[in-house]
Amino acid sequence: MKLAEDHPVSDGATAGMEARRSTILGARVKAYRSARRLTLRQLGDMVGTTASFLSQLERGLSGANTSTLMLIANALGISVADLFDETEVSPHSVLTRAERPALPVSEGYRKTLISRRPIQSVEIYSGEFAVGGSTGDLPYTHGDSHEIFIVLRGRLQLTLGSESFLLGEGDSIEYATSTPHKTVNVGDTPAEVLWIIAPPTSGAVDLDQYVARTSLASRPVQADSGSLEEE
Repeated sequence: MKLAEDHPVSDGATAGMEARRSTILGARVKAYRSARRLTLRQLGDMVGTTASFLSQLERGLSGANTSTLMLIANALGISVADLFDETEVSPHSVLTRAERPALPVSEGYRKTLISRRPIQSVEIYSGEFAVGGSTGDLPYTHGDSHEIFIVLRGRLQLTLGSESFLLGEGDSIEYATSTPHKTVNVGDTPAEVLWIIAPPTSGAVDLDQYVARTSLASRPVQADSGSLEEE
């Protein structure tokens, strides 16, 4: 008995698979973009491409190279694999602690972005302080919005203008972002805080400084650690 030989996929079948791949990709990009409440122009600005190109991509009329797909996925807060997954896209997704976009560690201090772009009604940040870590040598201001400062763990000194306050776990304080402020970890263990700001004061240039992390690239400060490390 002669066994049937394997036949190569025809050009027509290959074209059909590529068309289906482009359709899935485009639909996924559009679904995630809509879930993030991003316009084509906003996503294009984040990725460094045009709204016209993204529109064609979403309609399955054009493809994108790997580097562009990585930029799109990063802007949407997902993985490249998610762009080709055929399961339904939910408007709700979990942002794990390890995946929060972060500023580089400085002064024994790491700041991460919790609220998702585009920032509209409110912005929320988390700060992790090594022992002695601070937000910098000098107090700073940003806009004239309402800010709530909440201590999740540790003991910190918050300077507001000419006043200083000691806050412990569970304590909070409110102030105008136009008031010069500075935070220092004065305890003997790492500390963690939240900043909640409304309306937002950060623009696109500010937010672009926050780089997406992965669970392998970075990790939160451990309670028994006295310093922050950039991994």
